Amino acid sequence: MSIVVTGATGALGRLVVDALLATVPAERVTAVARDKEKAADLVARGAGLRLADYDDPASLAGAFRPGDRVLLVSGNQVGRRVAQHTAVIGAARAAGVAQLAYTGILGGPEADFELADEHRETERLILGSDLPYTFLRNGWYTENYTENLAPVLEHGAVVANAGDGRIASATRADYAAAAAAVLTGDGHLGRAYELSGDTAWSLAEYAAELSRQTGRTIAYTEVPAEAHREILTGAGVPEEFARVLVDVDAAIARGRLARTTGDLARLAGRPTTPLAESVAVALAAVRAPGPTHPRS
Repeated sequence: MSIVVTGATGALGRLVVDALLATVPAERVTAVARDKEKAADLVARGAGLRLADYDDPASLAGAFRPGDRVLLVSGNQVGRRVAQHTAVIGAARAAGVAQLAYTGILGGPEADFELADEHRETERLILGSDLPYTFLRNGWYTENYTENLAPVLEHGAVVANAGDGRIASATRADYAAAAAAVLTGDGHLGRAYELSGDTAWSLAEYAAELSRQTGRTIAYTEVPAEAHREILTGAGVPEEFARVLVDVDAAIARGRLARTTGDLARLAGRPTTPLAESVAVALAAVRAPGPTHPRS
């Protein structure tokens, strides 16, 4: 029996593998990835590797074994995820896995915004498969903001249409720790966990924290939804994804990502990462000198 992580070379999947390798013997951990080279470092650390692609159902036939505990890390291609997840669920069912954990979205069936649609449908498909399941309904990632600091620092503004809504975010490492606990522990089958940070914050508070740590004035600038969409597309965000992001901001304004349940900290066995700490790490990365390259 292996503990299997799909999407293992992605931003979240890699952190889950890291957490597992720190918890259980490496021979129990298996990464599922499309690219052998991208997974080479995981293999070097002792993890197994099974090559498969969400978009290639035939490749998934060899991804799982009877009795495996599997984490289905949701795909990142909005609009394609139901088909991708359907292929993974079918392969897991055919293999007879012992657990299928799925990284969905905070609120589950009650989440009423566009980004949640494919997550709701995936949960419905898993329930219909009769597989032993665990739903990990992840809230917003703090990195959704801190990994995109360049335009904020350039313009001195956090721009959104989220109003005064609050966000109970956590880092990917926080969510990864919870996933690893569910995959290695007992008593999680048939459970749905609403995962979010310990403290909800507003974008005005985020801007204030950036101001405090940079010594500059960073303002939260609220704009109408359509204006925000135009700003995003003008910055190169594809039209469809810009629409999704604007819709998420509207959901934030309605309080849909503000829920603090304590589930994440309980599963991770520690408090979630404070916003100020994430901001400090992100600013240090921005300030770090990049690699030098010889002139041609």
